[in-house]
Amino acid sequence: MKANLLKEEFKTNKYDEMLKDLYEDASLVDYQKDRYANALDKFVELYGDENVSIYSAAGRSEISGNHTDHQHGCVLAGSINLDAIGVVARQDDVINVVSDSFNIKPIYLNDLDKDEEEGTSEGLIRGVVSKLKELGYNIGGFKAFITSDVLVGAGLSSSAAFETIIGTIIDGLYNDMSIDMVTIAKVGQYAENVYFGKPCGLMDQCACAVGGLISIDFKDTEHPVVNHVDVDFSKYDHSLCIVDTKGSHADLTDAYGAIPTEMKDVAHYFGKEFLREVDENEFYEHIIPMRKACSDRAILRAMHFYSEEKRVNKELKALRDGNFHEFKIQIRRSGNSSFEYLQNVYSSKDPSHQNISLAICMSEKILKDKGVVRVHGPGFEGTIQVFVENDYARKYKNEIEKYMGKHCCYVTHIRQQGAMKVI
Repeated sequence: MKANLLKEEFKTNKYDEMLKDLYEDASLVDYQKDRYANALDKFVELYGDENVSIYSAAGRSEISGNHTDHQHGCVLAGSINLDAIGVVARQDDVINVVSDSFNIKPIYLNDLDKDEEEGTSEGLIRGVVSKLKELGYNIGGFKAFITSDVLVGAGLSSSAAFETIIGTIIDGLYNDMSIDMVTIAKVGQYAENVYFGKPCGLMDQCACAVGGLISIDFKDTEHPVVNHVDVDFSKYDHSLCIVDTKGSHADLTDAYGAIPTEMKDVAHYFGKEFLREVDENEFYEHIIPMRKACSDRAILRAMHFYSEEKRVNKELKALRDGNFHEFKIQIRRSGNSSFEYLQNVYSSKDPSHQNISLAICMSEKILKDKGVVRVHGPGFEGTIQVFVENDYARKYKNEIEKYMGKHCCYVTHIRQQGAMKVI
């Protein structure tokens, strides 16, 4: 369908139910209608009024398994109703993408070798297309305008959403949406690892691509076990809020890196590479002699790993049993463990600045019995995660923003669809 005609259809009620189902929130329908219409307008401005299709890839939130994946552990993650959308038309031999206000250099399909593009969008696109071609899938050119409300720097995986939407566009245009979404995720991870130069795991891309709640077992990192959790999260009448605590991420590389390093120190004490390979009972039997070889903080972080591994399964069971109260208890315990044992809520180099600690404490004061809060993602100066009753979400947002700043709180929902062709 021509872009201008599709825009006029969005102005009617034709796609209201679809948007309500996709974004899990009736109050967002008008916003999304305007967003899609504006994206179509921008496409026409860039490329003219052509026949187009529209694609979407979700942002993601880690639910449980805080800092366990790098020790070959298990995680629970979910896609959320903040996403990247792309208005797309086919063309031959070249990929042209404008992403919001960023003009990305053309990617020519006869030149997919790794270039000097680490840390760039061009690298991500080239990496995705190269890997799909290597795997034997059809590739081809396209022109696209992509816009995203997946927050950069808020632990929601904006780069993974971008990689995923590029792979899904190629899937839709040239492979009839036949590529498994876990494969799309692995392709995105490859692009980020090899072409972009970031050694990320697979959690982000899987949650963006697969949709809903997923569990991932990283025992074999080359072949992680990814399972969709068949749970209708909407029936529990809770929103997922992400609060950006506005902390600086500068000079935190050492703080992030110390967590896997110290966990591996404990594993090495037992002659293993990762904590997943160390028997928990044997670990606790050796606490006293271990203190001569490992720091107390390393031992505490290992304790977090073992307890967090169990919590993933406890949360899965609670959700499958329809026991959301128990699920929230486990979320709270996960947050407490991250605070007390993992110790990733503030940097020991700068204990005077504790954005996350303050945001957690104020959230508990605001929420009372209306929800639970925990550190989100890697931690230190980043974001917190809040599960809050739907009818209290707006009040929580208004109150926390009094303390942490305007527009710091994003009220989201778990989205059942991951990456997809919308129209």
